[in-house]
Amino acid sequence: MTAAIHSLWLMPSAEDGALLAGVLADLSARFGAPLFTPHLTIAGDTDRPVTQLSAEISAAAEIAAFSEAVLGIETSETFFRSFYARFAVSDPLAALKRRLDPQTREPFLPHVSLLYGPVAAGPKAEAAAQVATALTGRPIRFDRLCVVTSGQDVPIADWRIVETAALG
Repeated sequence: MTAAIHSLWLMPSAEDGALLAGVLADLSARFGAPLFTPHLTIAGDTDRPVTQLSAEISAAAEIAAFSEAVLGIETSETFFRSFYARFAVSDPLAALKRRLDPQTREPFLPHVSLLYGPVAAGPKAEAAAQVATALTGRPIRFDRLCVVTSGQDVPIADWRIVETAALG
């Protein structure tokens, strides 16, 4: 039997999460893409046990809740980064990444995806310009960490939050 795959997500506050979920729902309807909960992935696709991950997010939750401004809206051909709000690698984000994903070899690209999947370049660029006008420079407050049953090989419809720890 294979181990369950989990990710560690940094979650926006209820108010900011609702704003981002609204943008995501609009884009999903517009482009026929899957719905998911807006989040900033700190560590993805780990097979560490949930008990260990839960202890890790509880310990890391000593970091106080914080706000980060959206640097801009970016797009790519990558399925899970098709359309996203980009953030700077701030001190709190870097601290969480070091603490919760110390073995990573990939550069940290803090972002909240707003659309998954392939979308025609022209309509995607038009949508990105519209969303950029609304979100660029807007602060997003992050206030909790979650252990989530999710990963690249877990169907999006099956993603579930299994543990939550409020920041500071």
